[in-house]
Amino acid sequence: MRRPSTGFRWLIPVIGSLAVLAAPSPDGLSAEGQRVLAVIVLAIGLWGFEILPPGVTGIVAIIALVFTHAVPNIREGLAGFADPIAYFLIGILTLGVAVSRSGLAERVAHLLLARGRGRAGALYGHLLLALPVLTLILPSATTRTGILVHVYDQAFALGRVPAGAPLARAIMLVLNSVNRLSSTILLTGGITPIVAAGLIGVTSWTRWFVLMSVPYLALISLAAAAIYLRYRHGFRAEVQVPPRPAPRPLSGVEWRTALITAGAGVLWLTDSIHHWHPTLPALLAWVCFLMPGLGVLTWRQFEQEVGWANFFVLASSLSLAQALSRSGASAWLAGGVVGAARSVAESSWMVVGVLLVASALVRLMIPNITGFLATTIPVAMSVGTTAGLHPILCGLIVTIAGDAVLYYPAQAASSLVVYERGHLTAGEIFGFGLLMTALAALVVLAVAIPYWTLIGEPLVRGG
Repeated sequence: MRRPSTGFRWLIPVIGSLAVLAAPSPDGLSAEGQRVLAVIVLAIGLWGFEILPPGVTGIVAIIALVFTHAVPNIREGLAGFADPIAYFLIGILTLGVAVSRSGLAERVAHLLLARGRGRAGALYGHLLLALPVLTLILPSATTRTGILVHVYDQAFALGRVPAGAPLARAIMLVLNSVNRLSSTILLTGGITPIVAAGLIGVTSWTRWFVLMSVPYLALISLAAAAIYLRYRHGFRAEVQVPPRPAPRPLSGVEWRTALITAGAGVLWLTDSIHHWHPTLPALLAWVCFLMPGLGVLTWRQFEQEVGWANFFVLASSLSLAQALSRSGASAWLAGGVVGAARSVAESSWMVVGVLLVASALVRLMIPNITGFLATTIPVAMSVGTTAGLHPILCGLIVTIAGDAVLYYPAQAASSLVVYERGHLTAGEIFGFGLLMTALAALVVLAVAIPYWTLIGEPLVRGG
């Protein structure tokens, strides 16, 4: 299929953005909010059609926020660049480069190829089986992805799997989507469960696990099966198994890399004790990796090998999310959900359907998951209370619906790490996001709600 011309691809986001700006202001939406929505439509189009390098699109979005007066000044436009999450990403990217440079990634890649015995499906299966264990050791999906993309890139190079081959795309889609979902099963699994649990009011690690484990395991299984079916012809290919190097002890560089990584992991796992933001251990690890005598990277290696586009995309998407919230546009979007749900409140299943559809639309518009959760969870719980439904379950439903999907790489730091490797296109990520939207709805309706009823948490109060 012929790809649309560059001019045509420019036309779609520009016209969409101008249409939002020119439309009559809806009731309840401020002028600033309408301008923010117009800029977000432009940014989503530019990211989705890959018209500009992703980092450049992020800066274009910042400029558009200022030029349209969606934000009062450039300082507000650049607010996302002061967000700790952007610097958390830099620490994680550095960790991945260190694992690759030290030789640890190549060591693990040789092990994976030897265990797989030249079978493409074995590489895929081993990754899926390893995710639960890795999630317990490294709860952050971005951390796991930052390490694993280097390990599997080494495996592809050693096994002579070309960039963008079906097997490579399948494994990278797992790292892009399935890997993230395994973190949300645990209350300590990163930003998504922590923010969602705080907004919903589920403070028990055990209760969160009981409520979310079965729905998420079903979602992960369906996603993994969908990826396998989509790229099944790639699993018939043979993967070359190079001669395995003679066993040798870990070098000093490998030991230092492993110890620094483990130290950061311990600090992330013990955040309930010291209450440090996840960015702080990431930056401490970054300093250690670059410290003369202790570290394993030079500053030049850091400059050349860290994917700086990821930083600009994430920081600019955080700026968009903050502008959306500050202008009241996110509250306006949420208010639309309340109105739509109340109009069908006589049917619990229709209310759930409205929540699922609205979650997909709001997730498309809001770049980062924290902004999505902060916008939709309070509204969903309010809708649940009005409709006589279990408000906590309504909050969990929109969490699943929003967390399951990524429509473009800027929506998650872990997705940016994968996208930067060049195996997946923005179109592939968007297409899989649409599929995950359908799978999330299926899991909510066919698995989550019946399961919650079975464990004594029915959706309908008194039901």
